[in-house]
Amino acid sequence: MRSRAPKPQPIQHAAERHVEAPTLAAVVREQTGLPWSRARAMCFDGRVMLDGIRCIDPAARVAAGSEVVVDERARRMRAGPLPESAIVLADRDVVVVDKPPGMLCAPDEPGAKGTLADHARTMLRALGRGADAALSVVHRLDRDTSGLVVLARNAAAKRHLAAQFRAHTIERVYLAVAHGDVRAARVDSMLLPDRGDGLRGSHGHFRRARGDAPPVAKRAVTNVVPVASLAGATLVECRLGTGRQHQIRIHLAELGHPLVGERVYVRDYQGPRIEAPRTMLHARTLGFVHPRTGERILLDREPPEDFRAMVEALRQRAGPGPADPASVAARPPQ
Repeated sequence: MRSRAPKPQPIQHAAERHVEAPTLAAVVREQTGLPWSRARAMCFDGRVMLDGIRCIDPAARVAAGSEVVVDERARRMRAGPLPESAIVLADRDVVVVDKPPGMLCAPDEPGAKGTLADHARTMLRALGRGADAALSVVHRLDRDTSGLVVLARNAAAKRHLAAQFRAHTIERVYLAVAHGDVRAARVDSMLLPDRGDGLRGSHGHFRRARGDAPPVAKRAVTNVVPVASLAGATLVECRLGTGRQHQIRIHLAELGHPLVGERVYVRDYQGPRIEAPRTMLHARTLGFVHPRTGERILLDREPPEDFRAMVEALRQRAGPGPADPASVAARPPQ
């Protein structure tokens, strides 16, 4: 026999708290006890109401006196369509999209909808650029990561682009906010699917290496350059020499500087943590050879508002410095 779920109770925030307004995800986590990833997902899925209005932005600030209602049993809301500005490039062979944080590149469960490819198809139809039944993702970004993703509109384009990714000739530059004072470094390691505790990691980092890396290990190269010093963190540029899963997150964590907002590769970090509703990582630059014309395409997009707001908040806490991170997004790729 089914029992009716209890009516969600509103959550009030005392006006007398003289602290920076918490994010919506932080409020959800505090009141429900859910881990950060689930608290953010509750927002993305439309299961959180802020002052009577559904709010899907986990980074939204909750002012004192605001009412937050969380209903874990509410129907999952499909994410809204991409804005027209998210379509960076679209021709007969390729589509490049500026992916917002919180959107999956590919389904995380059978039959799941609302992926980047789904929304790109919707937007292309709205723009009169075809139905794109064959539109498919060539590479992926994590759900929390924002930035440029290339999709193929036909099988030949997908094969051509996939070959470039395998050859590591695709140019990819990311911006990230990492804990601590990050110095310039070139990290070259062999990544394992399990370093010994169930997490991905570099061979010989978590446990002392005994012999060569096993065959399952894949070489990963990340070039890290500090861009601006922030309060308790550093804005860094990460240029990929390879493109392994979670590569930047792992390499920075192994350098002792996990990303702000990191929930997985942070076990070994003992320093003070800066809370964030998502991993502060943005795919800023994407360069590839066009599969039909052979032309070298180089695209660049600035980080979204939540990333820039985090940088600005940490910059203000740090005081004036030699670099202005607000101008980094507009800086042309090297």
